[in-house]
Amino acid sequence: MPAQILDGKAYAAKLRAQVADAVAGLIRRGRPAPGLAVVLVGDDAASQVYVRNKVKATEGAGMRSIEHRLSADTTQDALLAQVALLNRDPSVDGILVQLPLPRHLDPAPIIAAISPEKDVDGLTIENVGRLAAGRPGLVPCTPLGCMLLLDAAIGDLAGKRALVIGRSALVGRPIAQLLTQANATVTVAHSKTRDLPEESRRAEILVAAIGQADFVRGDWIAPGAVVIDVGINRVVENGPSGEQRARLVGDVAYDEALQVAGAITPVPGGVGPMTIACLLANTAVAAHRRHGEMPPRWSLKED
Repeated sequence: MPAQILDGKAYAAKLRAQVADAVAGLIRRGRPAPGLAVVLVGDDAASQVYVRNKVKATEGAGMRSIEHRLSADTTQDALLAQVALLNRDPSVDGILVQLPLPRHLDPAPIIAAISPEKDVDGLTIENVGRLAAGRPGLVPCTPLGCMLLLDAAIGDLAGKRALVIGRSALVGRPIAQLLTQANATVTVAHSKTRDLPEESRRAEILVAAIGQADFVRGDWIAPGAVVIDVGINRVVENGPSGEQRARLVGDVAYDEALQVAGAITPVPGGVGPMTIACLLANTAVAAHRRHGEMPPRWSLKED
C-alpha cells in the first residue's frame, strides 16, 4: 500500500498554532510580543518572496515583524552595524539575515556577529557548538522541522537505524546530531560513501539532503522506512507541445518511493513549510529565555 504522506503544510499549521498559543501566554503574563527582525539586502526576487512569507507568518503568530531592507550596494561594515543595532535592541528576540547576500558581502562574519541568543537560524558558532555538545541552544530550522516530522510519524527514535545523505552544515550535520541525541543509530553518507544504495536499504529512517533531483531511487528504500526529503530542485522539462515548463522535485524519486516507504514527505509541501514554522518556534523560545521563562516544547503528534 502507498506510503503515508507527511503533509508539511498541515503540520506547519499545527506548529504555528502552538507558537501563537505560547506567544499569547507571554503577553497575558505582561511580557511584550516577541520581535523577529529580518534583514534583506538587495532585490533578489526569491528572497523577497521568502521575506514576505516570513513577515505574514510572524504577524499571524502574534509576534512583531521588523523589516530592514538595505540596498544592494550596502557595505560589509554597514551590514555589521545594522546587526549590532539589532543585537542591542531589547524589543528584538530573533534576528534573521536573509541569504543569499550580494556577492560582494561575506556571509560568515555577518552570521558570526549575530547574538547567539537571537540567532533564530541556529547558525552561529556558539549555537552549532551547543548542538554538538548536547546543550540547550537554538537549532537550525530545517533540521528541527525534520525532527518534529519524525516525532509525529514514529515517536520514539531510540535504536532506529537512520541514514542522512548529505553532510552540509545547514542540514546534514545538525540533523545527524539531533538524531544521535534522540538515540537513533546514525550513519552519514556523502560523495565518498561506497555502495550508497545498500546503505540506504538498511535504514529505517532516511533523510535525503544532497541537492540532486531524484537521486534516491525507490529500490534504495527499505519497505516501511520513513523518508524525509529535504531537497528542492528546479527541473525544466518539455511539455506535450514542446514548450518548456519547470517543476520542483526533491532528492528522492517520489513516485517510486511512495510505493515502498512507510511514510514520506512530498516536495513541495513537506519540509519547506516546516522551516518557516520552526523559525517562529525558535523566536518564541528565544523570547521565553530572555524573560527567564521555561521555553515551550513542541509536538506534532496526534492528540
